Amino acid sequence: MNAKKKNVLLVVTSHAQLGNTGRATGYYLPEVTHPYEVLAQAGAHIDIGSPQGGHAPLDASSLNLKDPVNKAFWEDAERRGKLENTLPLASVDGRAYDAVLFAGGHGTMWDFADDPNVQRLIRDVYEHGGIVAAVCHGPAALVNAKLSDETYLVSGKQVAGFSNDEEAAAGLTQVMPFLLESRLVERGGHYTKAPLWQSHVVSDQRVVTGQNPASAAGVGNAIAALLKD
Repeated sequence: MNAKKKNVLLVVTSHAQLGNTGRATGYYLPEVTHPYEVLAQAGAHIDIGSPQGGHAPLDASSLNLKDPVNKAFWEDAERRGKLENTLPLASVDGRAYDAVLFAGGHGTMWDFADDPNVQRLIRDVYEHGGIVAAVCHGPAALVNAKLSDETYLVSGKQVAGFSNDEEAAAGLTQVMPFLLESRLVERGGHYTKAPLWQSHVVSDQRVVTGQNPASAAGVGNAIAALLKD
C-alpha cells in the first residue's frame, strides 16, 4: 500500500431475528474476521459500523473458535470491542474511507437493503473513488444502492452473492424477505456464481463481491489489491 494508511469501514448487521422463525441471527463471524485479518496485514486501519450502532448481534452458529483466524480475533480485546461498540452509520462520513465492506449473515437481509445510511455510505464512498465490497448476504446492501445519476450501482457490473441454490440448501428460501441472487439480477447486475459453498469473488469497477463464507478472505485480498493501485 501507499505510505498513507488506508481507511476501511467494515459494516455488520444490527438485525437479530430470523424472520418469523423465532430463531436468532446476526452477522457471520468469519465474514468479519477473515477480511479484517487480510486488510490489517496489508496495513489498513479498520473501523466497524452497523445501521444502529453499539452491540452487533452474532449468529451463534458462526462462532467457530477452531478457526484460528476467528479465535485470534475473538480473543483480541480491541478487535472484539469494535463489534461490541459499532459506529452508528448515521454518524459516519463515507468520504473518510477508501473502502467499505458489508459482511454477511442472514440479519443483513432485513436491515441493509432499505437503510438510508447504507445507501448514502455506498454512494459517498464510490463517488469519491473508493471501493464498495460485500460478501455472502452482505450484497443485500447493494440491491437498492443508487449513484447520484439514479442508476443502480450494480447495473452492468459483474457481481456475486449468496446464491438461490445455497439459500435452498440452507432451507431458508421461504424465510428470506427476498432472494439475493434474484434481486441483484433484477437491478441489472451480471450475477455469477460457483457451485455450492465454493469460494467465488468478482471485482468489477471498484465493486468487489463474494458469494459465501468461503469467499471472505478472497474479498479481503481483492480489496487490498485495489487499495494498492
